[in-house]
Amino acid sequence: MRRIYVALAGLQLIAVLAQFYFAGIGAFDRPQTSDSYELHATLGMMAIPVLSLVITVVATLVKAPGRLIGLSILPLGLVVVQMLIIMLGRALNDGTGNTTAASLAVFGLHAINGLAIMAVAGRVLAGARRLVSADGVTPRTVTAPVP
Repeated sequence: MRRIYVALAGLQLIAVLAQFYFAGIGAFDRPQTSDSYELHATLGMMAIPVLSLVITVVATLVKAPGRLIGLSILPLGLVVVQMLIIMLGRALNDGTGNTTAASLAVFGLHAINGLAIMAVAGRVLAGARRLVSADGVTPRTVTAPVP
């Protein structure tokens, strides 16, 4: 079951990396349309939160340390922060929906928070791998020297 935890943590890190890729696709799509960031939005609002919940449940089942369980759910919380950043940035746009200096400053936090999600996903994967490697360690048997 701990190997499943590692696999899910790896899948989550891949999903976060794909988020950056899809954001790049949206940023360079010409002409910009409402669909430019569709893959980015869908993955970010659906797959990453669901993976985070599943990983947290599995971490609890495999009796991972409490800190690792907390890190496992953290991407979900950071995705909520991503949504709040977008809402605040849009609220700071001008009356016609165009960005302002203030809204751009807030929208820039979206990328920084994305990096935080990536860092947490990487730490969860590293912790899951340590958990599995700890299973493979067997205590050494002490034998008495032969005279």
